[in-house]
Amino acid sequence: MRLEQQFRRLLTGPCGVRAGTGIAVAVSGGPDSMALLHLLAAARTSLQLELAAVWIDHGLRPLETPLEQETVAAAAEQLGIPFLLRQAAVAPFAAEHGLSIEHAARELRYAILHEAARTCGLDLIALGHTADDQAEEVLLRLLRGSGRKGLAGMSMRSGTLIRPLLRTSKQELLNWLEHRGIPHCFDSSNKDRKFLRNRVRHELLPFLEQHFDAGIRNALLKTADSLAADEALLEELSAEAAEKVLQEEGGTLRLLRQPFRLLPPALQRRTVELLLWRLGSRADYEHILLLIEAAHNGRNRSELHLSQGLRAGIFADWLEFSYPVGQRAWRGRLLA
Repeated sequence: MRLEQQFRRLLTGPCGVRAGTGIAVAVSGGPDSMALLHLLAAARTSLQLELAAVWIDHGLRPLETPLEQETVAAAAEQLGIPFLLRQAAVAPFAAEHGLSIEHAARELRYAILHEAARTCGLDLIALGHTADDQAEEVLLRLLRGSGRKGLAGMSMRSGTLIRPLLRTSKQELLNWLEHRGIPHCFDSSNKDRKFLRNRVRHELLPFLEQHFDAGIRNALLKTADSLAADEALLEELSAEAAEKVLQEEGGTLRLLRQPFRLLPPALQRRTVELLLWRLGSRADYEHILLLIEAAHNGRNRSELHLSQGLRAGIFADWLEFSYPVGQRAWRGRLLA
């Protein structure tokens, strides 16, 4: 009973689910998502939830997916929940866009889940990420050189995405499923060591637990929670800073140099990052540093050439951003 109570508390607390909410549940057939589906079904009556189970065939494991589809469809029927089947052509999408299979699968999966929620008029999308997934994610992001925002890990709620199991361990879910006799499947690709996440899961984390700290997973979760709290404050301060130093005039975005220079360095970096996102540009670390330097010491009527045709014109009082020929690479100068 403890798991059900914790789940409902997190669902209505950090996940922000209110009575009458419609939720598309991403269900692969694995233990985490099957537990998620059954726990949401258990909370359905008291919270007046509208649920739909979304199962996606990624076209990657034809020998395993029929059983997974059957398992999810049977559970949805038993629980009286609509079952939505969707297809994702991952391999062609990956080849077309130059992505890894893992990256392509993730992009398509999220796009399909959002489409399914819109089609069914549902408010939120529930994902089965667990505390173990969070620990792995923090390590992955550390290996990739993420900053504070990345190391804060996944959020219990991010926009329309909710992760009610993010503070529950996989073992706790497995025990709960076994106790209730709930069938589930295991994805063989989760053992494939060519994926970095699997190497972190099966090699790096066990090595750290054995040779450094048996409680490394909890330590990573505490770090993520602490950084998430700091990140929330920094986001608020960054939004306030952006109001002071960013100016939109006639469709042109400007960064005002004098008030920008007065910001603490941490807010300068975050404000430039926000500016680049607003312009639809990649917020590369090198570009952020270039723009900060230009705001401090840039020569009047010089310019910076950024990605995909973005230009930053440097003037005495501001930096001015534009795509003179649209969002595509070009070699021309903005300022004569």
